[in-house]
Amino acid sequence: MTNLTDLGVAAIRSGVARGDFTAVEVAEAFNANVAAAQDALNAFIVTTPELAVDAARRVDAARAAGQALGKMAGVPIGMKDLFATKGVQTTAASHILEGFTPEYESTVSQKLWDAGAGMLGKLNLDQFAMGSSNETSAFGNVISPWRRPNDTAPLAPGGSSGGSSAAIAAQLCPAATGTDTGGSIRQPAAFTGISGIKPTYGRCSRWGIVAFASSLDQAGAMAHDVTDCAIMLEAMAGFDPKDSTSLNLPVPDWSAALSDDLSGKTVGIPREYRMDGMDEEVSRSWEQGVAWLKDAGAKVVDISLPHTKYALPCYYIIAPAEASSNLARYDGVRYGLRDLPDGAGLQDMYAATRAAGFGAEVKRRIMIGTYVLSAGFYDAYYTQAQKVRTLISHDFKNAFTECDVILAPTAPTAAFALGEKSGDPLEMYLNDVFSVPASLAGLPAMSVPAGLSREGLPLGLQVIGRAFDEQGVLNAALAIERRAGFAAKPSRWW
Repeated sequence: MTNLTDLGVAAIRSGVARGDFTAVEVAEAFNANVAAAQDALNAFIVTTPELAVDAARRVDAARAAGQALGKMAGVPIGMKDLFATKGVQTTAASHILEGFTPEYESTVSQKLWDAGAGMLGKLNLDQFAMGSSNETSAFGNVISPWRRPNDTAPLAPGGSSGGSSAAIAAQLCPAATGTDTGGSIRQPAAFTGISGIKPTYGRCSRWGIVAFASSLDQAGAMAHDVTDCAIMLEAMAGFDPKDSTSLNLPVPDWSAALSDDLSGKTVGIPREYRMDGMDEEVSRSWEQGVAWLKDAGAKVVDISLPHTKYALPCYYIIAPAEASSNLARYDGVRYGLRDLPDGAGLQDMYAATRAAGFGAEVKRRIMIGTYVLSAGFYDAYYTQAQKVRTLISHDFKNAFTECDVILAPTAPTAAFALGEKSGDPLEMYLNDVFSVPASLAGLPAMSVPAGLSREGLPLGLQVIGRAFDEQGVLNAALAIERRAGFAAKPSRWW
């Protein structure tokens, strides 16, 4: 029999439907992989093998009864620990929420369970999704399954969805949910040689997802390839009246319409993304991507996104400002951690709880956000950043009068070693330089693996599309995927 953990979403779904194997067999195979790798990779905060098997049993029973099966029938997945899961601890990788067990289910996770998926566990992440290397989790670093040749230094799996990317790359799950605020699906996907898509802002409900920056946060799909991402995104997306930012639009059948024929399409190459000091291997990978898209029939043109250089500082004003507001709810009163020193008053409890519960990066961003929202600085920083965000959005609208999709690198480098950049927050923030602009504009964007660096580490390419045009993004990504023929996997050392 085929090793079931080698299979992706589409293959598992069709194999279960045909009766080649049972959903329970699939769940048990992935449960075994999770258990074997947990100590080495720390990809999960909580494992739920029984929930994966229970969901699989329901799928097998439905098939035996001749009932129609859902889009994700028989597929066990990892759930980023930012999504509320009823009866299962949800922490956002922070001590301040340790032990919090929701009495409700996030809209996205409920849609996935309704589609037949099962949960292998809750995946580790940067605390409150704040980070680019998965080094800010209160539950320890996630370790990438990739290694440099002849080097045992643990590598970053990217962030904040590092548990998701590491688990998929290590074949602990065939797919996982991620969230993307400024690149937290795309950058981890690039670092670990998998695919990940951030849909248009509003495509997936934010209800039941622990908030970081509400105008930027968006759930998305991470999997081995483009087809699997499309299938999973179909199950996740859809209008939700509980989310005021949810798009009231039908969910297209993206997977059925996939095509790598880009005849008649135009791909834009933003000249502002050619930055001084760009890694030569990343630049060569980008040029190779251009050649692949031309081979797929696309016309390639240079475009300008003139306000690109302001995107990163704009993001690191808006996102911390929204985080400062959202994280004010963690005060020790209603749920989660409560630190109440002897003789303390209410304000003392707030201060002690937040000091003990939040990590250093979360505190840093709260302080930045509080500062830019304070009297005397609001107009100088936050208002100006929102104006710049509008200009960035207009840049993309103008660019899409000349092209259908945009091709760019996903990240400025391949994966780096844990600890290599954590001492310099600014250097860490630069990891988001290519991914932040699309997030500020609320556009769909996807990373696909494009090859390996000299050190044998994955490099990713990013496709950005018009609002609501996930199909165009997926098709261009598929064209790259098929021409890249990326089949590399990390050598199993764990």
